[in-house]
Amino acid sequence: MTGDQNDMVNRLKSVLPPQWFGDVTPIFDALLNGLANAWSGLFALLQATGMQARVATATGVFLDIASTDYFGRAMPRREGESDAAFSLRLRTNLLAGRATRSAVASALLNLTGRVPVIFEPFNVTDTGAYNSGTLGYGVAGGYGSNELPFQFFMTAFRPDATPISHAGGYGVGRGGYGAAPMFYADLANIPGAITDADIYAAAAAMLPTAYTGWMNISN
Repeated sequence: MTGDQNDMVNRLKSVLPPQWFGDVTPIFDALLNGLANAWSGLFALLQATGMQARVATATGVFLDIASTDYFGRAMPRREGESDAAFSLRLRTNLLAGRATRSAVASALLNLTGRVPVIFEPFNVTDTGAYNSGTLGYGVAGGYGSNELPFQFFMTAFRPDATPISHAGGYGVGRGGYGAAPMFYADLANIPGAITDADIYAAAAAMLPTAYTGWMNISN
């Protein structure tokens, strides 16, 4: 059954005994159309409600409501962000793993599109041992320390720069300082741009309890 008014009228007629009515029933048809008109609107409302009750099919302000329900103020819609992009971001974060190193790395990869570099001074797979294997004294790797448990150092990378139409730096591009059509701009001028605050928040949301992450953000 669909919400189309004519489909509802035909369905109502199909369940009523045909011998009760003649072939031409204008008054009866008007009654059925009146009922079908009201039910058609109700059916459409129920369909819309069902869609907005799920993040995967919600649109507009209902996505913003879902974001507040699940994440509080931690994941608002970005400026200029479309429903499709916002919905995907919400669903990705809802289903993401948490409280592990891989969860932190995955969250930043999903956010920025770039793999972060993570180093744990208490983790032998990052530090190696003296003169052992490929990670050791004087070889690629880093110094470990028993004094830094439950901590890591990380370099997160900003997304590759998105061009801004008609924008350039000082003395760069087709325009110049104070000359149209160029103007000074930064990442805040790009709709949906990912800020450093977004990167910090994404990592912090995935940290295990009582764990400390030291982060450097780089281009």
